[in-house]
Amino acid sequence: MGKSVILHLVLAVLGVSLVNAEDPYLYFTWTVTYGTRSILGVPQQVILINNQFPGPKLDVVTNNNIILNLINKLDQPFLLTWNGVKQRKNSWQDGVLGTNCPIPPNSNYTYKFQAKDQIGSYNYFPSTLMHRAAGGFGALNIIHRSVIPIPYAVPAGDFSLLVGDWFKTNHKTLQQSLDAGNPLPFPDGILINGQTRTSFGGDQGKTYMFRISNVGLSTSLNFRIQNHKMKLVEVEGSHVIQNLYDSLDVHVGQSVTILVTLDQLPKDYYIVASTRFTKTVLTATALLHYTNSNAPVSGPIPAAPANQFDWSMDQVRTYRWNLTSNAARPNPQGSFHYGQITPTKTFVLANSASSINGKLRYAVNGVSYINPDTPLKLADHFNIPGVFSTNSISAVPSGRAATVATSVMATSLHDYIEVVFQNNENTMQAWHLDGYDFWVVGFGSGQWTPNSRKSYNLVDALTRHTTQVYPNSWTAIFVSLDNQGMWNMRSTLWDRQYLGQQFYLRVWNPVHSLANEYDLPNNVLLCGKAVGRHL
Repeated sequence: MGKSVILHLVLAVLGVSLVNAEDPYLYFTWTVTYGTRSILGVPQQVILINNQFPGPKLDVVTNNNIILNLINKLDQPFLLTWNGVKQRKNSWQDGVLGTNCPIPPNSNYTYKFQAKDQIGSYNYFPSTLMHRAAGGFGALNIIHRSVIPIPYAVPAGDFSLLVGDWFKTNHKTLQQSLDAGNPLPFPDGILINGQTRTSFGGDQGKTYMFRISNVGLSTSLNFRIQNHKMKLVEVEGSHVIQNLYDSLDVHVGQSVTILVTLDQLPKDYYIVASTRFTKTVLTATALLHYTNSNAPVSGPIPAAPANQFDWSMDQVRTYRWNLTSNAARPNPQGSFHYGQITPTKTFVLANSASSINGKLRYAVNGVSYINPDTPLKLADHFNIPGVFSTNSISAVPSGRAATVATSVMATSLHDYIEVVFQNNENTMQAWHLDGYDFWVVGFGSGQWTPNSRKSYNLVDALTRHTTQVYPNSWTAIFVSLDNQGMWNMRSTLWDRQYLGQQFYLRVWNPVHSLANEYDLPNNVLLCGKAVGRHL
């Protein structure tokens, strides 16, 4: 055999090995415990991860594989969910009660998932009971691969800000109150990274990235920085047209990424997060500290926008997809022409507050979700009858009195669906879909009708995993169901989710194929009717 032929064979073998080489693996061990912290000036029980509140920041690179052993030292079963991580073909790792058995006390579970084809600012939090009210949340940042350029210069620094409402009441007491049929009380304060006072520093003239996530239970927030413009560059994984803002509304469960240039006089400035749409306004401040500062913070705390819902809706309409920017893969974000595809199904989902058996419950299309003792995904896998029904919830508002059920909507893999969130209440709403991002194509007041489609943005609406719905208004999204599994569609307002404002999408293909979905994990926890089943 000639040398040139041998060389070509060697290069071919090397090429195959390089193409098939796995992406890097990152290993973590996290221990969940209770601890005592004085958050709002009084000692209270919080949930710590590795003795940290908030939990550790998880920085990974696109396509990294995460192997995370979670040890539960609480006195209750516990799960973490990875808010916004798509879990491609892998709803087994989603970390919600419809897909996973909770980790029993003094036990552990090892999550195994990949940050596949994503970049951006995300977070994680407990999905069980009312644990989120005690902590256990943290930042999860997916950094772009070096071979994929981003549409802005690399900033001089990168800060994660977890903002949210906070309650002095213990999470078990809050849960008992909800179980008794009481609404969630008004929060006691606002935190930035688990504190009422913290600081972030930088050099004059340089530009810094701030990743802002609303990890609270129920309250929309407005975020602003004294005397500084904020350039919005990314929203939940989508690079956006880089508009400048004085302040940004960030609703529960949402994440935004901004760039801020330290172009003012060298002193300290207020960073502010305050409640929106509340009669009593709660405010938390942090400091933006110039390293050459020669003066402390001064002047009044910058005010939130005077206008309310109309202003906020007008603002979110300015969020536009950057169609020419690279995504996690080396192709433009707008290469998938979402506006030129006809939806195969339309769901109109109306939220409501109802009284069922004399207690407050929240519902979707008249059905208030209840968790079964067996995760839906395991019941589906093992063909266990009687756990859920795909006939329990209708695709449009039923108009009937609210009932309770384990509600699942049936869809098919590769359906392209239109979902309209219809909010006929006087309260702010926000919705999240696990396993996906979706195009937010329209916002409007009043009742949605088919004629409302004329107002849709079918050109440069951004994709995200959470969207707000304003009072007595509607929001419309398009979703390409390309990720098989059992996926949670829920209110991000955690009291509403806990009391039933959620359901699951069963994205199904009857032909078993690893090209569509991974097999049951070999370390899966079994509970309920799945106990004793053979893996």
